[in-house]
Amino acid sequence: MIKDGFFLEKIQVEGPYNFDLVLDRLSIDPLNQVDHVGRSVKVPMLLNCTPVVGKVKAIGTTEAPEFLIEGTDGPFKEKAAERLSEIFQWNLPLETIHQHFQNTDLKPIFDKHYGTPIVLDFDPYGCLLKCIIHQQLNLSFAHTLTERFVKAFGFEKEGTWFYPLPERVAELTVEDLRELQFSGRKAEYVIGIAREATSGNLSFEQLKNLSDDEIYDKLIKLRGVGPWTVQNFLMFGLGRPNLFPFADIGIQNALKKLFQLEAKPTLHEMENFSRSWNPYLSYASLYLWRSIE
Repeated sequence: MIKDGFFLEKIQVEGPYNFDLVLDRLSIDPLNQVDHVGRSVKVPMLLNCTPVVGKVKAIGTTEAPEFLIEGTDGPFKEKAAERLSEIFQWNLPLETIHQHFQNTDLKPIFDKHYGTPIVLDFDPYGCLLKCIIHQQLNLSFAHTLTERFVKAFGFEKEGTWFYPLPERVAELTVEDLRELQFSGRKAEYVIGIAREATSGNLSFEQLKNLSDDEIYDKLIKLRGVGPWTVQNFLMFGLGRPNLFPFADIGIQNALKKLFQLEAKPTLHEMENFSRSWNPYLSYASLYLWRSIE
């Protein structure tokens, strides 16, 4: 389809899929170019080391999802389509997951946020850096610090920001990041990750082919990477469906609210609550976050 000189590709996926709730969550990050009125978002992608900006616009409904894709025509058309499907999890039948939770304590939350998918961060490498930057910070300042980092050392195309390449970050000094209000240790962690990626010791393409446990064993050895970081990376970097970060404060608060607890739940309580949510613990996590956002 051609409109106003631009090639548009139409995509239909199986419902439910609530793209408006997707946009709500994406808009929390100031780096994301979200247009609520136009029901669209621009997606920065590095395809064979080439920056490509795809625009995804919803034209359907939650029950009959349909999208127009713009900006991906050319040599990377197929690769862009594959990556967008991966990012937005278009091949995963959400109705199956929704039905799984109908007989659990999370039914009211799943009904309220019906059709909300897990949407991946636009780049796995950027996802890992963001997880490290966000550690032990309140959400507002975490996004501010990430935005400073990306705009200082990343690059822009068509009004859309790309995370700085590993080669660029590997050349930075701790002082460069301290000027942005990074702690010294966090600056060391971010630069260290970039150097691991640049040297070839850390390949995000290879990680995609490993099991959750294999990825955990590999990433946990990196300075600055703990269990919370690995779990969030597995969820939002790779889209793994069965992660439940017990140490996450947001999930603890959501459970406290849901079950009207006097204090945050203990690990034992969280294990008991979550037993029936397997094998979709990542979706339980997402919907619990949504319930307090």
